[in-house]
Amino acid sequence: MTNDPPSFDAAFRDRLETLIAWRRDVRRFSERPVPAALIEHLLDVAQLAPSVGNSQPWRWVRVESREKRAEIRASFVACNEQACAAQADERADAYAGLKLAGIDRAPLQFAIFCDRETGQGHGLGRLTMPETLEYSVVGMITGFWLTARAAGLGVGWVSILDPGRVAAALAVPPAWNFIAYLCIGWPQEEHLDPELDRFGWQARGEAGRQVKIV
Repeated sequence: MTNDPPSFDAAFRDRLETLIAWRRDVRRFSERPVPAALIEHLLDVAQLAPSVGNSQPWRWVRVESREKRAEIRASFVACNEQACAAQADERADAYAGLKLAGIDRAPLQFAIFCDRETGQGHGLGRLTMPETLEYSVVGMITGFWLTARAAGLGVGWVSILDPGRVAAALAVPPAWNFIAYLCIGWPQEEHLDPELDRFGWQARGEAGRQVKIV
């Protein structure tokens, strides 16, 4: 990588748009292993993400042991049962039929935290909005996700978890706030349309496209 400014031509921009369109929340993984060099490279690229005050507050925990994965899975099962019970309408059966986790098959699994007490950045830019630390972590995850997708990998974000239970299971410092649990691996199948759209849960709408002019 040089200091010369790059030229992002029309062909590159088209491919970037294609990459964004094909980024999926993957839940069905092959058990084929991911080369260590590839994941190390993706983590290096993720480190280039912007963050408030250049604080880089993201903290990765690689979850490999059967014991720890079982604890994470137990949290998912408990939270998923609560979510199913809460869907006391015509959507209940549809929800129960969705495969919402790749925990059982994904070869790589990471819990990602935000270090709220990081000394990096010296507090710049977060005096009035301390939540920008968490926002920075989410921005980093987005960049990591796209880079992984460009390499052919799938990423699934498991959100049906108890943050406190996850933090306790992984014995992280109290200042680390749980942000995401990512399952990573080679996807079993490829689809342009999101799974929740394909199975009739929620179509992609125009609500987020609305722009208020003031």
